[in-house]
Amino acid sequence: MIRTMTIEDYDEVYALWTKIRGFGLRSVDDSREGIARFLKRNPTTSVVAVEDGKVVGSILCGHDGRRGCLYHVCVDEDYRRRGIGKSMVVKAMEELKKEQINKVCLIAFTKNDVGNTFWNTIGWAERLDLNYYDFVLNEKNITAFNEQ
Repeated sequence: MIRTMTIEDYDEVYALWTKIRGFGLRSVDDSREGIARFLKRNPTTSVVAVEDGKVVGSILCGHDGRRGCLYHVCVDEDYRRRGIGKSMVVKAMEELKKEQINKVCLIAFTKNDVGNTFWNTIGWAERLDLNYYDFVLNEKNITAFNEQ
């Protein structure tokens, strides 16, 4: 069963994330408080897959009013290759369409062979025409940036 993720799913979802090899987690953004903020801002677009009475897959999905983004897409290794990942992606995309979002992106680590194979197999296009940049917002980094 694919359904909307709620903060009550957090403990099971976080446990799943920690089982996935090569998964990148951040202490602030992926904390219970961080995920609660994300779900409050995006109450209908994140999803979980539940089978055998437990969470076996999840997608954090949100948007900025213009473009959707998928984060932390994963399926428990014991439940892969059964269409769960694709079903979750479809559900998240349907929810984005309801909010009039017409484009969605995601980030997959280059060394994530399983994830990259999955995205290529289901028809997502890898972008080679842009670079992705990241900046951690904390007082030290903002001060250093401002002083340059």
